[in-house]
Amino acid sequence: MPATLQLSLAEYDSMVRVGAFDRIPRKVELIRGELIAMNPDGPIHDDLITYLTDWSADNRDRTKTIITSQTGLNLPEQVSRPEPDLLWLRKDRYRNAHPNASDVQLAIEVSHSSLAYDFEQKRLLYASAGIVEYWIVDATATCIHVFTNPNQCDYTTSKIFKSGEILAPKINPDAKLQLQDLFN
Repeated sequence: MPATLQLSLAEYDSMVRVGAFDRIPRKVELIRGELIAMNPDGPIHDDLITYLTDWSADNRDRTKTIITSQTGLNLPEQVSRPEPDLLWLRKDRYRNAHPNASDVQLAIEVSHSSLAYDFEQKRLLYASAGIVEYWIVDATATCIHVFTNPNQCDYTTSKIFKSGEILAPKINPDAKLQLQDLFN
């Protein structure tokens, strides 16, 4: 009977080190021990990430937070290494190891063609890891789904912010994101 090959984080890291994915023409993430092929990014997805990265860099507290884009996130209890589109991380250097869930102040996924995956898989993954705040930027519906207060299964609080509204991350309530500007 065929079976799915389950990888450990150490096996995945070893494969990355030896260049196992260098010639694969698509991006992959390790999610719950399985390699998941990610959809290619289009211009809308890239534009939203660029806007959010610029906004984040301008609105973070530089003494507490660094911003990374599409950086590996180490979630050992979930046997996962996702690469969120944007992370607000506790200020530190991550040269020797990927950041962990406890380093994450805000995780953002931009969804153009991956909305169901970001809702069904990533939301539960990030909640079970204890990531304190997770945003799904829905490019099609021009809104942001905000999830906070994780428990071991899911987030207990969710809210939708629509174009024309203002949103701020919990880590910095003074960082006002104008959704009208983001989606125009």
